[in-house]
Amino acid sequence: MKTLDAGLTAHLAGGVTTLCHCWRVQRRDGSVLGFTDHDRDLVIDGTTYKAASGFTATAIEDQLGLAVSNLDVDGALSSAAITEDDLNAGRYDDAAVTILRVNWQDVAQRVILRSGFLGHVTRGETAFSAELRGLAANLDQTAGRVFQRSCAWELGDSRCGIDLGAAAHHGSGTVAGVIGNFDFTASGIGAFASGIFSRGKIVWATGSNAGLEIEVKAHSQGAPNARLSLFLPMPRPIMVGDTFSITAGCDKRFETCRDRFSNVVNFGGFPHMPGNDYALSYARQSDRNDGKSFND
Repeated sequence: MKTLDAGLTAHLAGGVTTLCHCWRVQRRDGSVLGFTDHDRDLVIDGTTYKAASGFTATAIEDQLGLAVSNLDVDGALSSAAITEDDLNAGRYDDAAVTILRVNWQDVAQRVILRSGFLGHVTRGETAFSAELRGLAANLDQTAGRVFQRSCAWELGDSRCGIDLGAAAHHGSGTVAGVIGNFDFTASGIGAFASGIFSRGKIVWATGSNAGLEIEVKAHSQGAPNARLSLFLPMPRPIMVGDTFSITAGCDKRFETCRDRFSNVVNFGGFPHMPGNDYALSYARQSDRNDGKSFND
C-alpha cells in the first residue's frame, strides 16, 4: 500500500489532474539519468527528467507473493542520453530504476510507483526494450554455499587468494592484427603458455574501447603473436595498435587449480563428490557362500 502526501491526495480528489510518469535511472558507474512522458523537461531533486527521450513503459502488473512483477521499459536509441554503444558496453546492466507518478504543475507532489533493476535488454535497429525486475527478484537468486564439483569462487577474490597482479598472472599487450569481430592477434604476451588467459579478462587501455572490459574465450600462442578470442564483440571496432592489460583465467576445475595455480588449499569446490549414478544406485545383497550377488 502506498502512502500519498496531503497535496497529492487533494490533487487526485479534484476534477482535473496534471500527472505524468518519471523514470530515474542510476547506472553502476554512478551516472544518473532522468526521463519523463511529459511534454516538457522536469527538474526533481536536482535531476533533470528529459521529455524528448522516447522513453516509455508498459502497464505495471503487481503480483502477490515473491513472483517477479511484469514491466518492460522501451526507449529510442536516437536519444542523446541513451546510445547503442553504452547498451552494448553493458553500462545499463543492473542499473537501479525508480518510477514516479508526478504532478507536473507541482513536482513536490509525487509518489514512487516502483523501484527495481534493469534486467534483460534487447535491441533493435532504432530502439531498445529492457525488463524491469522488482526488488523481490533478488530473493529468487542462489544464496549461500553451493555444493558442486567445480570451484565456486571467482579467480582473484578474497576466498580464492590468487594475486592477479602478479607477473605470472597478468600481462600487457598490443593488437597486432584483427581477424574478425571476436578474434585478433596480439604482441607482448608471448611469454605466457597457451590457455593462461582463457576465461580471463581484458581491460582496454587505448583505442575507441578504452576503459571497457571483456572476457576472453580462448588464448593460444603462435608465431610470432598470440591469438585471443572474445566471448562477445566489442561495442566499437578493435584497431591495430590498441593496447590492453589482460589477466589469467580459470575454468574452475580442480586440476587447473592444482597444476596452474598451486592453490588446492583454497579450492572452492568438492571434486570428489559422487555423481548421479552413485546417488541413484541401490544396495545389493550378496550370497554369503560364494560372494556373488543374488541378482547375478
